Amino acid sequence: MTTTIKTADWLNRNQTQFIEMADTIWGHPEIRWQEFQSSKLQADYMEEAGFEVTWDIGGITTAFMAEWKLESADGSAGGPKIGFLGEYDALPGLSQKNIAVQEAIEQNGHGHGCGHNLLGTGALAAAMSVKQWMGETGTAGTIRYFGCPAEEGGGGKVFMARDGVFDDLDCAFNFHPGNVNTTMKGSAVGVNRYYFRFHGRTAHAGAAPHLGRSALDAVELMNVGINYLREHVKDNVRLHYQITHGGGAPNVVPDFAEVFYYVRAHLPEDVAEVSERVIKVAKGAAMMTETECEVVYDSGSSCVLSNHALADLQYEVMQRLGPIEFTPQEMAYAAEINEKNPPGTKKYLQTSYGLTEEEVEMPLLGQVRPSLDEGRVMTGSTDVGDVSWITPVSMLITTCWPTNVMAHTWGVVATGRTGIGHKGMMYAAKVMAESAVELFKDPARLQQVRAEFEAQIAKRPYVNPLPDDCMPPNNRHPLR
Repeated sequence: MTTTIKTADWLNRNQTQFIEMADTIWGHPEIRWQEFQSSKLQADYMEEAGFEVTWDIGGITTAFMAEWKLESADGSAGGPKIGFLGEYDALPGLSQKNIAVQEAIEQNGHGHGCGHNLLGTGALAAAMSVKQWMGETGTAGTIRYFGCPAEEGGGGKVFMARDGVFDDLDCAFNFHPGNVNTTMKGSAVGVNRYYFRFHGRTAHAGAAPHLGRSALDAVELMNVGINYLREHVKDNVRLHYQITHGGGAPNVVPDFAEVFYYVRAHLPEDVAEVSERVIKVAKGAAMMTETECEVVYDSGSSCVLSNHALADLQYEVMQRLGPIEFTPQEMAYAAEINEKNPPGTKKYLQTSYGLTEEEVEMPLLGQVRPSLDEGRVMTGSTDVGDVSWITPVSMLITTCWPTNVMAHTWGVVATGRTGIGHKGMMYAAKVMAESAVELFKDPARLQQVRAEFEAQIAKRPYVNPLPDDCMPPNNRHPLR
């Protein structure tokens, strides 16, 4: 590899502005479909930097694309089109102070428990540094930063994919905060999300219960049926639910009840098959209770197609950059958080990533590691999966939180506005930027990436999982 570290040097010199952006987003957490301040902050920054910003991508008011291109000497566009995928949505109920003890800033408030304040800003920083390099070297091509809302349960990228916004990309880069520095060669399961709404008949539960038809009974019977179904599905299938409405007063037979389900499986046909079985269970529960069942598709996403050629490229860059160096103070802070979490995460890292007992006892893992998940299917889901069926994608993971911390917990929030999170974010930006520069400079390397991708989708073409009538919320953006 011949790439110099010019983009990394630029990021070192300009890191303060990106750290401030990530901290601002951390300090104003916004959940899915409501990322008004975060999207405006990033879009305004990119516009001021010379990018052309397009809003309402995929019909989502908090989604935008920022594009910058440099034409070749003959005036044609020329060069590859490379995308950077950013996110900025938070999670409900994970409000947390910037301290090593679990303590909410706001009771029942939101928090960046998956590090998306770092994720989106790191991808944006990478796009900015590549723009600088292209301008200084006169390299023709196009770069795009995508502000992608609602990764947490909303599938924002799936709506964007349905509108074709990723179709002409040569490849896309994405990273996710984690507790190791590695590249992803494995997969993640797809998901369908449904609301099951049962409609019955009210009655006085004491005086005339026989006249009622309980919608809550239907929900509970459905959940029992799903629990029996769990025995008869593949190992990587996951079925989760939350009763979102169960009625009012106990002495009134409820005529309405609702349960929200995630149906996860690996390949698209697996998701479709399990979803059909879940719907049959719901209809059976309705028959048993003489209620009506309404099935409402909320959102979904496809499994991930990891591009190994892109993963190998990013690993080469990581080797050249070296490990993340954490200070003794950062190590001590991480160790304090680790002590307040159950030890299960360490075992997860050992069994899933092959880390040693000595390694998982370290407060932070700054070392560079090759892909640790090849052939493995994570049982979580991400809407990055749908982008990976349209253009080559490699998920980069960098150390942004302590070893004994799982995503979607307070420990992630507690490190998202510290030097630990900042270092992981900027490291990811350097890896993505340097890898993108290599693809601009070496068309043969990009062709290798594309050839692998095209061989994958030739076996199973992409089908967007969204029904035609499924639309994102029509939220007005109050800051635009």
